[in-house]
Amino acid sequence: MGSRKRPEEANLDVYEAMLIVIPELDEEQAENTISRFRTIIERTGGEPRDTNHWGRRKLAYEIDNRTDGYYVVMEFTVGERTLVELKRILRVSDDVLRHMVVKLPPTYARRPLPEPVEAAS
Repeated sequence: MGSRKRPEEANLDVYEAMLIVIPELDEEQAENTISRFRTIIERTGGEPRDTNHWGRRKLAYEIDNRTDGYYVVMEFTVGERTLVELKRILRVSDDVLRHMVVKLPPTYARRPLPEPVEAAS
């Protein structure tokens, strides 16, 4: 028998994730939370791409008695199995208030992430 190695996932799709990290963390702690997810992506054969820190912003509605959160938008490539695991970890993470992961169409690949827009008062 030939050498056995872990099979690579056949299809790596491009995804974008928005995370809202709890506001009690300072910027360094929030960055540690983000780097944890980047590490998971790298270890499972994916590729983290751009990360855009929007900073601390007011939430549209109160979540768990919190009125603001630290927003981060990440772009990355992963396979389907990794995506399922990543979503599970995001769901159970105490540092993340909310998250949303969307698959980007091929025409969006490698476009720069949008800059945050200041809300008009």
